[in-house]
Amino acid sequence: MQEKPAIELLPVRKFIFLFIVSLGLYNVWWMYKTWKIFRERDQSDIMPAARAIFAIFFLYMLFERIQEFAKSTGYKESFSSMAYFIGFVAFNMSSRLPGGLWVISFLSVLCLIPALNAFNYGIKHSGDYEIIEDEKFNQNQIVLTVIGTLFWMLTIIGMFADPENINPV
Repeated sequence: MQEKPAIELLPVRKFIFLFIVSLGLYNVWWMYKTWKIFRERDQSDIMPAARAIFAIFFLYMLFERIQEFAKSTGYKESFSSMAYFIGFVAFNMSSRLPGGLWVISFLSVLCLIPALNAFNYGIKHSGDYEIIEDEKFNQNQIVLTVIGTLFWMLTIIGMFADPENINPV
C-alpha cells in the first residue's frame, strides 16, 4: 500500500496574514506550491516556479484548474476565474498609485480567497492526501513574519520621515 503524501491545509486567515506580512509576496509561494501539487497529481512536466513568477500569464489557468479539481471532489460552489483574475491584476496595478494609496494593492488577496477555499476543499476531499490542519506557524512562516515585520516597520518609518531632515552620507 502506497503512503499518501502529507499536505498542510492553509487556513484563510493565516493566508491573509502571511500575504500582508510578506508585503504581498506570499501569493507567489502559494501559487508555486499549488502548481507543484498539480504537476505531481497529473504527472506533467509543467514548471511550477515559472508559472508562479509569471502569474500574469498563468493565474487564470490556475483558477480554472483549481475549480476543475475541487468540483471533481464534490465542491458545489463556483467563482468567476476571469473576474477574480482581472481584480487581482487591477489591485496589483494600484500599487503604483501616489502617496499612501498603494496600500489598496493589498486587497488583491481577496481575489485569491475563493481559489484557496476551493483548493483546500479539493485536497481535503480527494482522499489522495494525508491532511495536516495546523493553525500554528511553522518555522519558515515565523522567519517570514519576523523579516516581514521589520520591512513593514521600515516602510512605515519611511512614510512618516521628513525627507528634508535626512542627511546624505
